Amino acid sequence: MPLSAIAPKDRLIVSLDLPALEPAEAMIARLGDSVTFYKIGYHLVYAGGLTLARQLRAAGKKVFIDVKLHDIGNTVTRGVESLSTLGATFLTVHAYPQTMKAAVEGRGSAGPKILAVTVLTSYNEEDAQEAGYRHSIADLVAIRARQAKALGVDGLVCSPEEVAALRAIVGGEMSLVTPGIRPAGSSVGDQKRFMTPARAIAAGADYLVVGRPVMEAADPKAAADLIQAEIAQAFG
Repeated sequence: MPLSAIAPKDRLIVSLDLPALEPAEAMIARLGDSVTFYKIGYHLVYAGGLTLARQLRAAGKKVFIDVKLHDIGNTVTRGVESLSTLGATFLTVHAYPQTMKAAVEGRGSAGPKILAVTVLTSYNEEDAQEAGYRHSIADLVAIRARQAKALGVDGLVCSPEEVAALRAIVGGEMSLVTPGIRPAGSSVGDQKRFMTPARAIAAGADYLVVGRPVMEAADPKAAADLIQAEIAQAFG
């Protein structure tokens, strides 16, 4: 499917950052038809989240497995092969060349789309320097984006602040998935590089990952509906 053909409703990915299956299933029930796409990360993966992924797929929902694989090549390839049985739409790896190459090999022709995480959105320039990187965040993201494109990776996870620059690098074929989305008036939490839904879409993001602004809202369904409406409005 061309990226331009993605339904606005499918562009919101709600992050199920919950500690167990029971609250996750309760949240999914509360959100109902408002949400079609869910992200399952470390917190829930280690508490039965892979079982939940299969349940979501059986219910017609889309799933994003966010485990940011990074290991020796053979281990990454075998891990992607195993996770491919879940029917997930997206699977994340860290954007190191050997890791991305191995993930693409493990994905094959029928596995999930591989998303490479360029630089975590909780990092700022000082954090990157402390981690030993000699490049600025912008330069490091651009380097990894070019490598990902050359290796056949399907998309990138990036800060919404980087979307416009990355779109110029990777063109229109790779998906750009952006966490660090905060609707106007919501808490920024631990995000240091963030943007509102409308601005992120206008910059060229394909999918928006939203966690706490939905999960911690007094009415999660209403919060999701507002974000969906803002996404739809951004497309005119």
